[in-house]
Amino acid sequence: MADSNFIARLSNLWSGFVSLWITDVEKRHPEIAYQNSIDSMIGKYDKLKSATAAIIRRRQDIETRLGREEADLASISRDLETAVATGQDDLAVVLIQKKNALTASVATLKADSDIATRDAEDAKSSLLQVKGEIDKLKAEKDRMLAQMQSAQARIKINDQLEGLSVDAEVRALENVRDHIKNTVAQANLGKELRESDLDVRLAQLRQSSGAVTARQELEEMKRAKAAQAAANSTGKSM
Repeated sequence: MADSNFIARLSNLWSGFVSLWITDVEKRHPEIAYQNSIDSMIGKYDKLKSATAAIIRRRQDIETRLGREEADLASISRDLETAVATGQDDLAVVLIQKKNALTASVATLKADSDIATRDAEDAKSSLLQVKGEIDKLKAEKDRMLAQMQSAQARIKINDQLEGLSVDAEVRALENVRDHIKNTVAQANLGKELRESDLDVRLAQLRQSSGAVTARQELEEMKRAKAAQAAANSTGKSM
């Protein structure tokens, strides 16, 4: 009992591994999965086609028998009328029995024919539906595989772009940028130094000019005061 359980578990485990392996293969090769599904549906379509053909053949056989027995019934009905008209009662009795049997058979065949016709129409409808599904699956296969190829191409391009190393180029440009910035800074520094020197001299000049102006203003004030004093002295003398 334990051995049988172990074998069953081992079988299930192996089936699981195989199923996972098949699933992985189908993911990596979707065209295989699609083609397997298409082939499976085509197999079912062929079986359904054979079954439909058998149903149609049965319907045709019933219709043939029905047509033949309806013709026999019409012929017996005419013979019965003739026998009755000619007074052949014994023959008429036999014809009546045949007529009744054929009438029952024709009724049964008509019912069978109706059923066979519905079965044939249903089978043909199912056949067309399966064929439509196969066509849709083929179209889906082409469309999905095209999308898959496009996506794989985009992924490959993205991987290539991500794999490109631009660090060296960036560092080279950074060195160039730093050199240019330093050169510009040196040029600006000389200019700033010159401007600063001129500013100092101009400030000193302005300071000297202010002192000279103040001294001149002081001298003017002294001369004005002296002139005023002189004017006052002259007025007193007079």
